[in-house]
Amino acid sequence: MRNQILEQVKEAIRSPYAWPGGYPVYMVMADGLMCPKCARENYRLIVEATNSHDRHSGWKAEGATVLYEGEECCCHCGCELESAYGPTEDNEE
Repeated sequence: MRNQILEQVKEAIRSPYAWPGGYPVYMVMADGLMCPKCARENYRLIVEATNSHDRHSGWKAEGATVLYEGEECCCHCGCELESAYGPTEDNEE
């Protein structure tokens, strides 16, 4: 299971846009979504935490996903993450 998760993370770092569709892909971490740039820069920490049995590490990866709509920020650097379809209707003014 952990190897599958790390493969998803590696693939998302190498190719940060889903195919088909070209939607942005982000890492799902224990404490939120992470942008590909931060995941690339901290890959060793992500591997160590994901392979360990420490369930409380914020570096632990749980997979990769597309943020289809809504507003999210990277759990590491705080940059705004691009969603595929923009903000949800509740967030629009």
